Amino acid sequence: MSDAGKLSNSEVELIRRSQAGDRGSFDLLVRQHYQRAYNIAYRMLSDDDRAADATQAAFVRAFRGLDDFRAEASFSTWLYRIVTNVCLDHIRQAPKQPASLTLLADDETTLEQRAIPDEQADPAVQAEQRQRQQIVHAALQRLTGEHRAVVVLYDLNGFSYQEIAQMLDIAPGTVKSRLNRARLALKEQLQQHWELFA
Repeated sequence: MSDAGKLSNSEVELIRRSQAGDRGSFDLLVRQHYQRAYNIAYRMLSDDDRAADATQAAFVRAFRGLDDFRAEASFSTWLYRIVTNVCLDHIRQAPKQPASLTLLADDETTLEQRAIPDEQADPAVQAEQRQRQQIVHAALQRLTGEHRAVVVLYDLNGFSYQEIAQMLDIAPGTVKSRLNRARLALKEQLQQHWELFA
């Protein structure tokens, strides 16, 4: 799923122009990466407004730090590292609040990466699927910020251990161990709802 690797010629040119102060070129980079950046922020923060604020703050931080980008990693890896760090800052600063299934049930907005319901499927199956998604989403929000980050980046966005290590500035082995601990914590939280996942 990840788009690491060599930058396309057009992206290299947009980055070069952006580094020279061309805001129009940076706006094009924003358009190319906004949806995925927002999805990462939404899954980490579980709130549309906070995710939008974090995404905007990340792009502002990226624009200000664009001169520091040296193409040692892909542009997307560099950018999503900024998004993740902004989200972790939000998580650390926010007062602890339990995740609410009621809030999630009322959330009818859709994002590109959310499942599109099959209109021909059985309504009972659709309701059960929505219930499973809400329970998993609530359990994800109860993880620590560091554990949530690796689950969101690896399991939900498909980044490699190496990419996540670069984004979070940790060793790949640390990514693996955090992911293992995060999955165990999720499994423990989902035990009481296991009949929905059997």
